[in-house]
Amino acid sequence: MYVGRDMTELSMLPKTEWEKSELAFFHHSLQQMVPYLNAEGQTIHREIIKEIERRGGLERTEANYSHGTKTSFD
Repeated sequence: MYVGRDMTELSMLPKTEWEKSELAFFHHSLQQMVPYLNAEGQTIHREIIKEIERRGGLERTEANYSHGTKTSFD
């Protein structure tokens, strides 16, 4: 379950100020709805993808005892 800022609050901030978990969660959510998104929703999703790519993606390069290799947004 996602616990964090909602889209209303995040929409007031540039994507560069979003947490990685927020980017991951909303990317996953919007990805599930791609066929139904209007132009504004598609633009938001594209901006999220660009920010994720700018940060080097969502994959972790190392795992240790406290986390795996994928960013969790739960």
